[in-house]
Amino acid sequence: MPTEIERRFLVRETDFLESLEGKCIAQGYLNTTPERTVRVRIRENSAWLTIKSKRQGIACSEFEYAIPLEDAKNLLHLSETPPIEKERFSIHYLGSNWEIDVFKGENSGLVIAEIELASEDQTFKKPEWLGKEISSDTRYYNSMLSKKPFLRW
Repeated sequence: MPTEIERRFLVRETDFLESLEGKCIAQGYLNTTPERTVRVRIRENSAWLTIKSKRQGIACSEFEYAIPLEDAKNLLHLSETPPIEKERFSIHYLGSNWEIDVFKGENSGLVIAEIELASEDQTFKKPEWLGKEISSDTRYYNSMLSKKPFLRW
């Protein structure tokens, strides 16, 4: 069973992103029960359907499948809530790959960095722009941000 092990952090400073090119993402949630989430995501001209189990610490089961772009556009209209919009930047920092999401719309002002790990105890160097760890704070889960956006906190 494929497992995603991920740690997430707020980003304190974003000046370093100005020289990078981000990719626009729209994602909607078709199901957000405590046991699972079902997400459709469009990134540029590609699309995926993702099913994730309930998190156990920083890990969950994750099943992700490429789907036709037109299907994804139609599925976004079936989302429980309006899709989340964000710009994603990928950065390689001291041997680790980071993804930084700059949220748009009702989640504007929120910037989150995440790193996927091979094991829960894997060590990594933390970039100086990282802030507070939010891996276990459910308010910052994208599925929750679709229901209660950052600007409404």
